[in-house]
Amino acid sequence: MVDFHQNGNIATLHNLRTRSHADMTYALETFAQTRKMSLILPCLYSELATDAMPNILAELSKVTYLHRIIIGLDRATEDEFRHAKQFFEGLNQNHVVIWNDSPRMKALETRLADLGLAPSEQGKGKNVWSSLGYLIGCQDSAVMAIHDCDILTYTNDMLARLVYPVANPTFPYQVAKGYYARIGNDKLNGRVTRLLVSPLLIALKRVIGDRDYIDYLRSFRYPLSGEFAMRTNILPDLRIPSDWGLEIGVLSEAWRNLAPKAVCQVEIADAYDHKHQELSPEDAAAGLNRMSVDICKAIFRKLAADGTVFTANVFRTLKATYYRSALDLLEAYYNDAQMNGLTIDRHAEERSIELFAENIMRAGQFFLENPHETPFIPTWNRVHAADPDFLRDMQDAVAADTAEFA
Repeated sequence: MVDFHQNGNIATLHNLRTRSHADMTYALETFAQTRKMSLILPCLYSELATDAMPNILAELSKVTYLHRIIIGLDRATEDEFRHAKQFFEGLNQNHVVIWNDSPRMKALETRLADLGLAPSEQGKGKNVWSSLGYLIGCQDSAVMAIHDCDILTYTNDMLARLVYPVANPTFPYQVAKGYYARIGNDKLNGRVTRLLVSPLLIALKRVIGDRDYIDYLRSFRYPLSGEFAMRTNILPDLRIPSDWGLEIGVLSEAWRNLAPKAVCQVEIADAYDHKHQELSPEDAAAGLNRMSVDICKAIFRKLAADGTVFTANVFRTLKATYYRSALDLLEAYYNDAQMNGLTIDRHAEERSIELFAENIMRAGQFFLENPHETPFIPTWNRVHAADPDFLRDMQDAVAADTAEFA
Protein backbone atom coordinates (compact mmCIF):
# COMPACT_ATOMS: atom_id res chain seq x y z
CA MET A 1 0.00 0.00 0.00
CA VAL A 2 2.49 2.62 -1.10
CA ASP A 3 0.89 5.98 -0.37
CA PHE A 4 1.24 8.78 2.14
CA HIS A 5 -2.40 9.52 2.98
CA GLN A 6 -3.25 10.71 6.53
CA ASN A 7 -6.84 10.52 7.76
CA GLY A 8 -6.55 13.35 10.28
CA ASN A 9 -7.69 11.33 13.30
CA ILE A 10 -4.76 9.05 14.05
CA ALA A 11 -1.31 8.93 12.52
CA THR A 12 -0.75 6.41 9.72
CA LEU A 13 2.85 5.23 9.37
CA HIS A 14 3.37 3.79 5.90
CA ASN A 15 5.95 1.49 4.43
CA LEU A 16 7.33 3.66 1.61
CA ARG A 17 10.01 1.04 0.82
CA THR A 18 12.79 3.55 1.44
CA ARG A 19 14.36 2.07 4.58
CA SER A 20 16.04 -1.30 4.83
CA HIS A 21 15.12 -3.92 7.42
CA ALA A 22 18.76 -3.95 8.58
CA ASP A 23 18.69 -0.22 9.26
CA MET A 24 15.43 -0.46 11.22
CA THR A 25 16.78 -3.40 13.21
CA TYR A 26 19.89 -1.40 14.12
CA ALA A 27 17.69 1.44 15.36
CA LEU A 28 15.63 -0.98 17.47
CA GLU A 29 18.80 -2.47 18.95
CA THR A 30 19.80 1.06 19.95
CA PHE A 31 16.40 1.78 21.52
CA ALA A 32 16.56 -1.57 23.36
CA GLN A 33 19.63 -0.48 25.30
CA THR A 34 17.42 1.79 27.42
CA ARG A 35 13.88 0.53 26.58
CA LYS A 36 13.51 -3.24 26.96
CA MET A 37 10.97 -4.84 24.61
CA SER A 38 8.89 -7.96 25.17
CA LEU A 39 6.71 -10.00 22.83
CA ILE A 40 3.55 -11.89 23.84
CA LEU A 41 2.40 -14.88 21.79
CA PRO A 42 -1.12 -16.13 22.69
CA CYS A 43 -0.98 -19.70 21.46
CA LEU A 44 -3.17 -22.80 21.28
CA TYR A 45 -1.25 -26.07 21.61
CA SER A 46 -2.77 -27.20 18.31
CA GLU A 47 -1.01 -24.30 16.55
CA LEU A 48 2.36 -25.91 17.17
CA ALA A 49 1.48 -28.49 14.49
CA THR A 50 0.61 -25.92 11.82
CA ASP A 51 2.77 -24.75 8.93
CA ALA A 52 2.81 -21.24 10.38
CA MET A 53 4.42 -21.83 13.77
CA PRO A 54 7.81 -23.31 12.75
CA ASN A 55 8.36 -20.40 10.37
CA ILE A 56 7.38 -17.87 13.06
CA LEU A 57 9.90 -19.49 15.40
CA ALA A 58 12.64 -19.41 12.76
CA GLU A 59 11.97 -15.73 12.04
CA LEU A 60 11.84 -14.74 15.72
CA SER A 61 15.16 -16.49 16.35
CA LYS A 62 16.79 -13.86 14.10
CA VAL A 63 15.47 -10.96 16.22
CA THR A 64 18.19 -9.29 18.27
CA TYR A 65 16.35 -6.51 20.12
CA LEU A 66 13.79 -8.48 22.15
CA HIS A 67 14.34 -8.78 25.89
CA ARG A 68 11.74 -11.48 26.49
CA ILE A 69 9.13 -13.61 24.72
CA ILE A 70 6.09 -14.75 26.71
CA ILE A 71 4.12 -17.65 25.22
CA GLY A 72 0.64 -18.05 26.69
CA LEU A 73 -0.23 -21.71 26.07
CA ASP A 74 -3.90 -22.77 26.03
CA ARG A 75 -5.60 -26.18 25.79
CA ALA A 76 -2.56 -28.28 26.65
CA THR A 77 -2.16 -31.40 28.78
CA GLU A 78 0.92 -32.01 30.92
CA ASP A 79 2.66 -33.98 28.16
CA GLU A 80 1.72 -31.29 25.64
CA PHE A 81 3.17 -28.61 27.90
CA ARG A 82 6.44 -30.56 28.06
CA HIS A 83 6.44 -30.80 24.28
CA ALA A 84 5.69 -27.09 23.93
CA LYS A 85 8.66 -26.23 26.14
CA GLN A 86 10.90 -28.30 23.88
CA PHE A 87 9.34 -26.75 20.78
CA PHE A 88 10.14 -23.21 21.89
CA GLU A 89 13.72 -24.04 22.95
CA GLY A 90 14.70 -22.97 19.45
CA LEU A 91 14.18 -19.33 20.42
CA ASN A 92 17.41 -17.42 21.02
CA GLN A 93 15.78 -14.94 23.43
CA ASN A 94 14.90 -15.24 27.09
CA HIS A 95 11.45 -16.84 26.96
CA VAL A 96 8.83 -18.53 29.10
CA VAL A 97 5.88 -20.78 28.32
CA ILE A 98 2.91 -20.13 30.61
CA TRP A 99 0.84 -23.30 30.91
CA ASN A 100 -2.56 -21.71 31.48
CA ASP A 101 -4.18 -25.10 32.23
CA SER A 102 -1.72 -26.14 34.93
CA PRO A 103 -3.04 -26.97 38.41
CA ARG A 104 -1.17 -23.97 39.82
CA MET A 105 -2.66 -21.56 37.27
CA LYS A 106 -6.12 -23.04 37.81
CA ALA A 107 -5.73 -22.53 41.56
CA LEU A 108 -4.90 -18.87 40.92
CA GLU A 109 -8.00 -18.62 38.73
CA THR A 110 -10.11 -20.02 41.57
CA ARG A 111 -8.57 -17.45 43.89
CA LEU A 112 -9.71 -14.70 41.53
CA ALA A 113 -13.16 -16.28 41.25
CA ASP A 114 -13.53 -16.11 45.03
CA LEU A 115 -12.93 -12.35 44.72
CA GLY A 116 -15.35 -12.03 41.81
CA LEU A 117 -12.48 -11.06 39.51
CA ALA A 118 -11.94 -14.16 37.34
CA PRO A 119 -12.37 -13.98 33.54
CA SER A 120 -15.87 -15.08 32.60
CA GLU A 121 -14.79 -17.38 29.75
CA GLN A 122 -11.77 -19.07 28.21
CA GLY A 123 -10.20 -17.85 25.00
CA LYS A 124 -7.72 -15.45 23.47
CA GLY A 125 -8.84 -12.54 25.68
CA LYS A 126 -8.06 -14.45 28.88
CA ASN A 127 -4.77 -15.71 27.43
CA VAL A 128 -3.64 -12.19 26.53
CA TRP A 129 -4.79 -10.84 29.90
CA SER A 130 -2.84 -13.50 31.84
CA SER A 131 0.28 -12.90 29.76
CA LEU A 132 0.00 -9.15 30.36
CA GLY A 133 -0.23 -9.83 34.09
CA TYR A 134 2.94 -11.89 33.97
CA LEU A 135 4.71 -9.13 32.02
CA ILE A 136 3.54 -6.46 34.49
CA GLY A 137 4.89 -8.61 37.31
CA CYS A 138 8.31 -8.76 35.64
CA GLN A 139 8.56 -4.95 35.95
CA ASP A 140 11.38 -4.68 33.43
CA SER A 141 9.92 -3.89 30.00
CA ALA A 142 9.05 -0.52 28.51
CA VAL A 143 7.48 -1.82 25.30
CA MET A 144 5.21 -4.79 24.59
CA ALA A 145 4.04 -6.30 21.30
CA ILE A 146 1.47 -9.00 20.54
CA HIS A 147 0.82 -10.95 17.39
CA ASP A 148 -1.03 -14.13 16.49
CA CYS A 149 0.56 -17.55 16.05
CA ASP A 150 -1.19 -18.61 12.83
CA ILE A 151 0.40 -16.11 10.40
CA LEU A 152 1.37 -18.05 7.28
CA THR A 153 3.23 -15.11 5.72
CA TYR A 154 5.20 -14.10 8.83
CA THR A 155 8.58 -12.37 8.63
CA ASN A 156 10.47 -10.67 11.45
CA ASP A 157 10.19 -7.43 9.47
CA MET A 158 6.52 -7.42 10.54
CA LEU A 159 7.57 -7.32 14.19
CA ALA A 160 10.18 -4.63 13.60
CA ARG A 161 7.69 -2.33 11.88
CA LEU A 162 5.02 -3.06 14.51
CA VAL A 163 7.17 -2.24 17.51
CA TYR A 164 9.15 0.68 16.08
CA PRO A 165 6.53 3.46 16.63
CA VAL A 166 6.25 2.80 20.39
CA ALA A 167 9.93 1.89 20.87
CA ASN A 168 11.25 5.12 19.35
CA PRO A 169 11.59 7.46 22.37
CA THR A 170 11.12 10.55 20.19
CA PHE A 171 7.69 9.42 18.98
CA PRO A 172 4.58 10.24 21.06
CA TYR A 173 2.75 6.95 20.41
CA GLN A 174 1.56 4.76 23.28
CA VAL A 175 -0.31 2.30 21.02
CA ALA A 176 0.50 1.09 17.51
CA LYS A 177 -1.96 -1.03 15.51
CA GLY A 178 -0.69 -3.10 12.59
CA TYR A 179 -2.40 -3.10 9.21
CA TYR A 180 -1.92 -4.89 5.89
CA ALA A 181 -3.78 -6.21 2.85
CA ARG A 182 -5.61 -9.49 3.51
CA ILE A 183 -4.73 -11.48 0.40
CA GLY A 184 -4.16 -15.23 0.07
CA ASN A 185 -4.54 -17.94 -2.57
CA ASP A 186 -5.42 -15.27 -5.15
CA LYS A 187 -8.42 -14.20 -3.06
CA LEU A 188 -9.40 -11.03 -1.27
CA ASN A 189 -9.87 -12.04 2.37
CA GLY A 190 -10.72 -10.18 5.59
CA ARG A 191 -14.48 -10.79 5.39
CA VAL A 192 -15.43 -9.52 8.83
CA THR A 193 -13.62 -6.21 8.39
CA ARG A 194 -14.80 -5.70 4.81
CA LEU A 195 -18.36 -6.97 5.11
CA LEU A 196 -19.27 -6.23 8.74
CA VAL A 197 -17.14 -3.59 10.47
CA SER A 198 -16.69 -1.11 7.60
CA PRO A 199 -20.36 -0.99 6.47
CA LEU A 200 -21.58 -1.12 10.10
CA LEU A 201 -19.58 2.00 10.98
CA ILE A 202 -20.94 3.74 7.86
CA ALA A 203 -24.48 2.74 8.86
CA LEU A 204 -23.99 3.86 12.47
CA LYS A 205 -22.88 7.28 11.29
CA ARG A 206 -25.98 7.59 9.11
CA VAL A 207 -28.39 6.36 11.79
CA ILE A 208 -27.10 7.95 15.02
CA GLY A 209 -25.15 10.87 13.53
CA ASP A 210 -21.57 12.02 13.87
CA ARG A 211 -19.63 10.52 16.75
CA ASP A 212 -15.92 11.03 17.33
CA TYR A 213 -15.60 7.36 18.32
CA ILE A 214 -17.05 6.20 14.98
CA ASP A 215 -14.64 8.45 13.07
CA TYR A 216 -11.82 7.07 15.22
CA LEU A 217 -12.65 3.43 14.40
CA ARG A 218 -13.13 4.24 10.73
CA SER A 219 -9.61 5.67 10.69
CA PHE A 220 -8.10 2.18 11.10
CA ARG A 221 -7.45 0.38 7.86
CA TYR A 222 -7.67 -3.03 9.53
CA PRO A 223 -9.28 -2.65 12.97
CA LEU A 224 -9.51 -6.42 13.54
CA SER A 225 -5.80 -7.15 13.11
CA GLY A 226 -4.32 -9.16 15.97
CA GLU A 227 -1.04 -7.26 15.87
CA PHE A 228 -0.46 -4.29 18.16
CA ALA A 229 2.27 -2.79 20.33
CA MET A 230 2.04 -0.66 23.46
CA ARG A 231 4.17 1.11 25.99
CA THR A 232 3.84 -0.94 29.16
CA ASN A 233 2.92 1.96 31.46
CA ILE A 234 -0.67 1.80 30.14
CA LEU A 235 -1.11 -1.95 30.70
CA PRO A 236 -2.25 -2.01 34.37
CA ASP A 237 -5.34 0.05 33.53
CA LEU A 238 -6.22 -1.81 30.32
CA ARG A 239 -9.61 -3.54 30.27
CA ILE A 240 -9.50 -6.68 28.13
CA PRO A 241 -12.80 -8.06 26.75
CA SER A 242 -13.32 -11.74 27.49
CA ASP A 243 -15.25 -12.42 24.27
CA TRP A 244 -14.26 -12.17 20.58
CA GLY A 245 -14.40 -8.39 20.68
CA LEU A 246 -10.75 -8.26 21.86
CA GLU A 247 -9.33 -6.19 19.00
CA ILE A 248 -12.17 -3.64 18.99
CA GLY A 249 -12.03 -3.60 22.80
CA VAL A 250 -8.32 -2.72 22.84
CA LEU A 251 -8.90 0.11 20.35
CA SER A 252 -11.78 1.33 22.52
CA GLU A 253 -9.52 1.30 25.58
CA ALA A 254 -6.94 3.37 23.68
CA TRP A 255 -9.76 5.80 22.84
CA ARG A 256 -10.86 5.92 26.50
CA ASN A 257 -7.43 6.34 28.05
CA LEU A 258 -5.32 8.23 25.51
CA ALA A 259 -5.33 11.28 23.29
CA PRO A 260 -5.65 10.54 19.55
CA LYS A 261 -2.09 11.75 19.00
CA ALA A 262 -0.88 8.88 21.19
CA VAL A 263 -2.37 6.25 18.84
CA CYS A 264 -1.10 5.25 15.41
CA GLN A 265 -1.50 2.53 12.82
CA VAL A 266 1.51 1.11 11.03
CA GLU A 267 1.81 -0.84 7.79
CA ILE A 268 3.60 -4.08 8.65
CA ALA A 269 3.22 -6.28 5.55
CA ASP A 270 2.48 -6.15 1.84
CA ALA A 271 0.20 -9.18 2.16
CA TYR A 272 -0.96 -11.25 5.11
CA ASP A 273 -2.56 -14.66 5.37
CA HIS A 274 -3.52 -16.79 8.35
CA LYS A 275 -6.00 -19.44 9.46
CA HIS A 276 -9.50 -18.59 8.28
CA GLN A 277 -12.53 -18.95 10.52
CA GLU A 278 -15.58 -20.68 9.08
CA LEU A 279 -18.79 -18.68 8.73
CA SER A 280 -20.70 -21.36 10.73
CA PRO A 281 -24.21 -20.09 9.88
CA GLU A 282 -25.73 -23.15 11.58
CA ASP A 283 -23.94 -22.55 14.92
CA ALA A 284 -24.34 -19.18 16.65
CA ALA A 285 -21.59 -20.07 19.13
CA ALA A 286 -18.84 -20.74 16.58
CA GLY A 287 -16.77 -19.15 13.86
CA LEU A 288 -17.55 -15.82 12.27
CA ASN A 289 -21.16 -16.19 13.39
CA ARG A 290 -20.16 -15.78 17.04
CA MET A 291 -17.36 -13.32 16.27
CA SER A 292 -19.68 -10.93 14.42
CA VAL A 293 -22.12 -10.76 17.34
CA ASP A 294 -19.34 -10.09 19.86
CA ILE A 295 -17.84 -7.35 17.68
CA CYS A 296 -21.22 -5.65 17.30
CA LYS A 297 -21.83 -5.79 21.05
CA ALA A 298 -18.38 -4.31 21.72
CA ILE A 299 -19.15 -1.34 19.46
CA PHE A 300 -22.66 -0.85 20.86
CA ARG A 301 -21.37 -0.95 24.45
CA LYS A 302 -18.76 1.69 23.77
CA LEU A 303 -21.20 4.02 22.01
CA ALA A 304 -23.69 3.60 24.87
CA ALA A 305 -20.95 4.42 27.39
CA ASP A 306 -20.39 7.66 25.46
CA GLY A 307 -24.07 8.60 25.70
CA THR A 308 -25.75 7.02 22.65
CA VAL A 309 -29.29 5.80 23.36
CA PHE A 310 -30.19 2.55 21.58
CA THR A 311 -33.72 1.23 21.12
CA ALA A 312 -35.24 -1.66 19.18
CA ASN A 313 -36.27 0.80 16.46
CA VAL A 314 -32.72 2.10 16.17
CA PHE A 315 -31.41 -1.44 15.68
CA ARG A 316 -34.04 -2.20 13.03
CA THR A 317 -33.05 0.93 11.11
CA LEU A 318 -29.38 0.13 11.61
CA LYS A 319 -29.85 -3.36 10.13
CA ALA A 320 -31.51 -1.99 6.98
CA THR A 321 -28.91 0.76 6.56
CA TYR A 322 -26.06 -1.67 7.14
CA TYR A 323 -27.41 -4.10 4.54
CA ARG A 324 -27.52 -1.45 1.83
CA SER A 325 -24.08 -0.11 2.78
CA ALA A 326 -22.55 -3.60 2.77
CA LEU A 327 -23.90 -4.39 -0.71
CA ASP A 328 -22.52 -1.10 -2.02
CA LEU A 329 -19.08 -1.89 -0.56
CA LEU A 330 -19.23 -5.42 -1.95
CA GLU A 331 -19.51 -3.97 -5.46
CA ALA A 332 -16.39 -1.88 -4.83
CA TYR A 333 -14.47 -4.86 -3.37
CA TYR A 334 -15.48 -7.03 -6.33
CA ASN A 335 -14.20 -4.49 -8.84
CA ASP A 336 -11.01 -3.95 -6.83
CA ALA A 337 -10.37 -7.70 -6.75
CA GLN A 338 -10.99 -8.06 -10.50
CA MET A 339 -8.64 -5.21 -11.36
CA ASN A 340 -5.88 -6.89 -9.33
CA GLY A 341 -6.45 -10.39 -10.71
CA LEU A 342 -8.03 -11.67 -7.47
CA THR A 343 -11.27 -13.56 -6.95
CA ILE A 344 -14.34 -12.97 -4.81
CA ASP A 345 -17.25 -15.40 -4.49
CA ARG A 346 -20.10 -12.90 -4.65
CA HIS A 347 -22.71 -15.45 -3.62
CA ALA A 348 -20.74 -16.43 -0.51
CA GLU A 349 -20.07 -12.76 0.27
CA GLU A 350 -23.77 -11.89 0.06
CA ARG A 351 -24.60 -14.85 2.32
CA SER A 352 -22.11 -13.45 4.84
CA ILE A 353 -23.74 -10.01 4.63
CA GLU A 354 -27.18 -11.54 5.23
CA LEU A 355 -25.88 -13.39 8.30
CA PHE A 356 -24.13 -10.29 9.63
CA ALA A 357 -27.32 -8.24 9.16
CA GLU A 358 -29.24 -10.74 11.28
CA ASN A 359 -26.46 -10.73 13.86
CA ILE A 360 -26.64 -6.94 14.19
CA MET A 361 -30.23 -7.47 15.35
CA ARG A 362 -29.21 -10.36 17.61
CA ALA A 363 -26.43 -8.31 19.18
CA GLY A 364 -28.80 -5.37 19.60
CA GLN A 365 -31.45 -7.51 21.24
CA PHE A 366 -28.88 -9.03 23.59
CA PHE A 367 -27.60 -5.55 24.41
CA LEU A 368 -31.09 -4.31 25.29
CA GLU A 369 -32.01 -7.40 27.31
CA ASN A 370 -28.76 -7.52 29.30
CA PRO A 371 -28.05 -3.95 30.40
CA HIS A 372 -25.88 -5.11 33.32
CA GLU A 373 -23.54 -7.28 31.26
CA THR A 374 -19.87 -6.65 32.13
CA PRO A 375 -17.83 -8.75 29.68
CA PHE A 376 -14.52 -7.09 30.52
CA ILE A 377 -11.88 -8.84 32.58
CA PRO A 378 -10.92 -6.63 35.55
CA THR A 379 -7.85 -4.45 35.08
CA TRP A 380 -4.61 -5.57 36.68
CA ASN A 381 -4.72 -2.46 38.85
CA ARG A 382 -7.98 -3.73 40.34
CA VAL A 383 -6.61 -7.24 40.84
CA HIS A 384 -3.58 -5.79 42.62
CA ALA A 385 -5.82 -3.67 44.84
CA ALA A 386 -7.89 -6.72 45.82
CA ASP A 387 -4.96 -9.13 46.17
CA PRO A 388 -1.55 -7.39 46.39
CA ASP A 389 0.31 -10.73 46.34
CA PHE A 390 -1.35 -12.09 43.21
CA LEU A 391 1.17 -10.99 40.57
CA ARG A 392 4.08 -12.27 42.65
CA ASP A 393 2.30 -15.58 43.18
CA MET A 394 1.65 -15.85 39.43
CA GLN A 395 5.38 -15.40 38.79
CA ASP A 396 6.10 -18.12 41.35
CA ALA A 397 3.52 -20.48 39.79
CA VAL A 398 4.98 -20.08 36.30
CA ALA A 399 8.51 -20.64 37.65
CA ALA A 400 7.38 -23.74 39.54
CA ASP A 401 5.65 -25.17 36.45
CA THR A 402 8.75 -24.53 34.39
CA ALA A 403 10.97 -26.27 36.93
CA GLU A 404 8.69 -29.24 37.67
CA PHE A 405 7.85 -30.17 34.09
CA ALA A 406 11.30 -29.83 32.60
